Amino acid sequence: MPRGAFSAAGLAAALSLALTACSSSSGPATSSTPAGQGGGSLVVGVTSDPDTLFPWKATQFTAVNVLQNLYGTLTEFDKDLNVVPGLAESWEPSEDGKKLTLKLRQGVTFADGSAFDSKDVKSSLDKIMDEKTAAVARASLASVKSVEAPDASTVVLELTGPDAALPANLATVNMAIISSDDTEEKLNATPNGTGPFTLGKRVASQSITLNRNDKYWGAEKPKVAAVEFRVIPDESSIVSAMQSGNVQLAVFNDPLVAQTAEGGGTITVAKTPQLNYHALQLNAQHGDLKDVNVRLAIQCAIDRKQVLDTAALGEGEVTGPITAPAFKSDPNKRPCPNRDLAKAAEYLGKAGKSGGVTVKAIVSQGEYATSVNEAQNLKAQLAEAKINLELEVLESGAFVDRWVAADFDAAVALNGGRPDPDGSYGRYFTSKGNLNKVAGYSSPELDELFAQGKATTDQAERKAIYDKVGAHLEDNAAWIWLFSGYTYTATTANVSGFTPMASGSLQYLRTTAVG
Repeated sequence: MPRGAFSAAGLAAALSLALTACSSSSGPATSSTPAGQGGGSLVVGVTSDPDTLFPWKATQFTAVNVLQNLYGTLTEFDKDLNVVPGLAESWEPSEDGKKLTLKLRQGVTFADGSAFDSKDVKSSLDKIMDEKTAAVARASLASVKSVEAPDASTVVLELTGPDAALPANLATVNMAIISSDDTEEKLNATPNGTGPFTLGKRVASQSITLNRNDKYWGAEKPKVAAVEFRVIPDESSIVSAMQSGNVQLAVFNDPLVAQTAEGGGTITVAKTPQLNYHALQLNAQHGDLKDVNVRLAIQCAIDRKQVLDTAALGEGEVTGPITAPAFKSDPNKRPCPNRDLAKAAEYLGKAGKSGGVTVKAIVSQGEYATSVNEAQNLKAQLAEAKINLELEVLESGAFVDRWVAADFDAAVALNGGRPDPDGSYGRYFTSKGNLNKVAGYSSPELDELFAQGKATTDQAERKAIYDKVGAHLEDNAAWIWLFSGYTYTATTANVSGFTPMASGSLQYLRTTAVG
């Protein structure tokens, strides 16, 4: 899709759903292809094996992409990232915004054949809000005081106040609704969702196969009988597998690999701008990074365009914290919008570290293609400012474990963006956010700004609030935001019907056909 496809107007419309009722008979799974039973199997090449099959704790990209095809959420995003009905066919806020009533779809079943109803929604949301569950999206339900299920098809959320971000936050797979009878242990072995596919076969570190769910509630059933996610360690090898006919679809991060794939003439590549962002995450609770002047020195010592050009062939754009089009940060308003080694030295002097500092950074190898090149370029640039970036390269599973545990000084990372800034950052940079330990930074000012951002539904007011959020994060160098790039969706000639999304979601595997 062209860069302009994701308009601020479209996202504004999505956010307006917080104040207006919404109803529909179907979610985003729409296609011009006639309904009916499809056939055949689609093989998707991926570079890593899912590190979990439990949706409430999924942060790894492959895990998220698999699970969003197995589980359902109360709301969903359509191809333009508008919020549309999911397991909730409509929702209605009260006049004071302190209550949200959701009407659930009837006749929906889980993969094991059990019926879906309000008991499952209440159980799921209550457990996600329970700190003991360690759900990664817990902070997105911070405004919810209680969940009531007055009848089988109705759920009522009692809120502390209006929450403009809530409908969008309910659309992520980390908010998946699971059966009230299921446990994390059980679901990690056998997923049991309401999504368009069910678990077929899994061979650890090799493949995971999903079968079409013929009882899926959507207007159309998936077009293929099965989708196999085949683990192939690097993107270049996936291209070879596509050229030999063993893989039909893959999403690449490396533009050079995408060029190679398209150059063969048998593979079509679609380039899609992404909400996700590349960043050097700094843990402000660790060592020298506790001093804001050290963090600002790091910020001023980096030429972000050089990182983009070196690691991603210039395919993307330098970004600030907020990447959603309706709320986009201006990277030129940050301290040191251009590399300034003199300013970096000045900040190190203020920190009493004129002789330099050492920062240990973890890097994922295998999760996304440009990580190691980004890290090496950052290391070279920072060395010129007497900042030694000591790199530790980890396979993706080990990286995620260290990242979730906040066991790092710095992390070279690619984070998924969202259409609403609260969903992107509320769980990271508020003092009670459940990923605040990972973020390593919070402040009373940010707590207040995030509260204001949720409480108002006026688009201009929300934009002004999140401008202040972005400025605060940059002025304190909470992290070093680098750039946003593209994904490159490669398909063979016999594949049709797949729609890439700016969120990186693979939800439209349900409309993909092979023939």
